[in-house]
Amino acid sequence: MRLPLQPLTAEAFAPFGDVLEAPADPGRVYFEKALGNRRDGVPPSISITHRTPTALPMHSTTMERHPTSSQSFIPMDAGRWLIVVAPHAPAGGPDMARATAFVARPDQGITYGVDVWHHPFTVLDRPQRFAIVMWRDGSPLDDEFVTVPRFEIVEP
Repeated sequence: MRLPLQPLTAEAFAPFGDVLEAPADPGRVYFEKALGNRRDGVPPSISITHRTPTALPMHSTTMERHPTSSQSFIPMDAGRWLIVVAPHAPAGGPDMARATAFVARPDQGITYGVDVWHHPFTVLDRPQRFAIVMWRDGSPLDDEFVTVPRFEIVEP
């Protein structure tokens, strides 16, 4: 299966979460619904990651979700980066036949909603740094990884 990259837009990404972008004019934008947690007593977690780039085309067989937490990626020193999302399949797991691949600009962050299937964090073009925000306590409910049929991400 081939997934061509499409530009990340708030409208196209809305079924999976929020696109985090600074306002064009001076001021502040609030993302009130962007952070979700379905477990009482689980603390918020902020981490910083430094990733090396992956070249396109790229092949993968992995998807993940956070069944009880949203997960936000906020660029700190970024270039283009990859987002692959899929709705839930009726029989469980991600529905890869309806998966979508987005390419984010360096000035765009995202929040995956609670329980959204997505590909592991991948950057393109150059090494990049991001802040990651989620709720976690080190238990198996923090992350779920599954193997899916091989797919390929390609430039449009």
